[in-house]
Parts: sequence; C-alpha cells; structure tokens
Amino acid sequence: MTALALGLVVFSALVHASWNFLLKKSGGGTGLITAASALSLAVYLPLVGTVIAIQGYAFKPIHLALMLGSGMIHTAYFLLLDRAYRSGGDLSIVYPLARATGPLLTIVVAVLLLGERPGPTAIAGALLIGASALVLTGNPFAWHKSDARHAVGFALLTGCMIATYTIWDKSSVAAWLIPPLVYDWGCNAFRVMVLVPFTQRRAPGAMAAAWQERRKTVVAIALLSPLSYILVLTAMVFTPVSLVAPAREVSILFAALMGAHLLKEGDLTRRVVAAVGMVLGIGGLTLG
Repeated sequence: MTALALGLVVFSALVHASWNFLLKKSGGGTGLITAASALSLAVYLPLVGTVIAIQGYAFKPIHLALMLGSGMIHTAYFLLLDRAYRSGGDLSIVYPLARATGPLLTIVVAVLLLGERPGPTAIAGALLIGASALVLTGNPFAWHKSDARHAVGFALLTGCMIATYTIWDKSSVAAWLIPPLVYDWGCNAFRVMVLVPFTQRRAPGAMAAAWQERRKTVVAIALLSPLSYILVLTAMVFTPVSLVAPAREVSILFAALMGAHLLKEGDLTRRVVAAVGMVLGIGGLTLG
C-alpha cells in the first residue's frame, strides 16, 4: 500500500469514528439519519458538478444500477447501525464489533464458497478477532439477561452490510471507473429516496425535529459521513480492497478511545485491549 493510500485510509478512519461518536452521543434516530443524508446531497452537489466537468465523466446506464444497489445496502447499514446504538449499545462495543465482522466474514466466505485455504496466520487472526469480541462484550452467557444482546445482534448485522458494500463498491469505482465523489453522491441520492418516505411513515415530524433540536449534529454528519467513505473509495481506485478494507479498521481504536474517554462508557482497559486485539487479528487476515 502506498503512503498516499495509507494516509487516505487512516484519515478516513478518524473521520468515520468521529461521525459515529456524534451519532451515538446525539441519540440518533431515523429522523437524524435521514436529515443528514438529505443535507449531504445539497452540500456535495457543487463538488460533484465540478468533478464531472473536470474529469469528463462518461455516464453509462449500468452506473445507475450500481449506485442503486449500493444505496440499498447502505440504507440497511445506516438503519442497523443506528438501531444498534439506540438499543443500548456503547460506541466502544457496537463500533468494533461491526467493523471487525466484515473482514472476518470475508475469510468465512472464501473458505466455504470459494474453496480458498487461508494460511495459519489468517486462521490465527480470525481466532484473535473472535476472542477479542468476547473480551469486548463481556460474558456472552449474560446477553440474554440484558438489552446488550439486541445491540450485539444489530452490530453483527451491520458488519454483514459493511462486508457486502465494500466488495460491491470496489468493483464500481475500480472496474467501472466511476469517480468516487460522483458514485457516493449517487448512492446517497437513492438512499434518500428510500429513507424520506420510510421516516415520514414511521416517525412523522422526526426530520424536522432533528433539524430544530440537533442541527449541529445533522450538519456534522452530513459533512463527515460522505467524506469518510469518499476517501476510502479514492484509495480503492488504485489499491487492492484486500489491503484497504483491513487497514481502515484502525478506526476501531479511535472509536474505543472516544467511547471510553468522551462518553465515559467505562472499562477502558478491557475495551482498548479488545480493540487492539481486533486490529491485530485483522492484520493477520491480511498477511495470511
């Protein structure tokens, strides 16, 4: 991985952990998620127009299909992530579980469906991720006695969406040469088309309330959420996804520290140790 790609991915990881911190701190909700997604369309539109004009982007009908597919996957991702936080899950638990699930699932799919045989380092990395997850979430046998089981479940489902959109989007920007900024904007447009009627039906007035009561958070997420992924998509244009996906999981450390220090979620040592274990495990998957 080049220094440029690494810089893009690490900065993206910090930005990504930051908007997740804001989402958790604000209380989230579909109204806030939808308002932020809609606002980002307006904020990034001038940049999208500039990129199209400068790069001479050649639109093809299949690009819409790719954006639609990604937009639907990301819609599920945002809703599941928000639900995980609102189900009582701490940032320093939900975020690492969701982010670590993607690379781990990749190994499982490769073994079961593609016939690949990972080496000892990759297997050790997978086991380390599993052990770290147990350390992070505490006693798994106590989950059924608390609300934590719901947050853990939604976090794992969020991880499944991460694995899915990572592979899908890598093909879109690398194979079909869609400019990352244009691609992300198009995906978000389809996501907004689904989220607006969904939110209006499920929580009438929620978007207006989010704008009136948590305007700064809406604006921040509208700016940071697309930015974090545009940086990753840019790196994936010239870097293998097998390197980018694991490297961006350094955000796990950022989120664990934010949760423990800024949100006072407690158990700093245990959660940071578990987060470090996940990052090392993901490194094992990459090397193996």
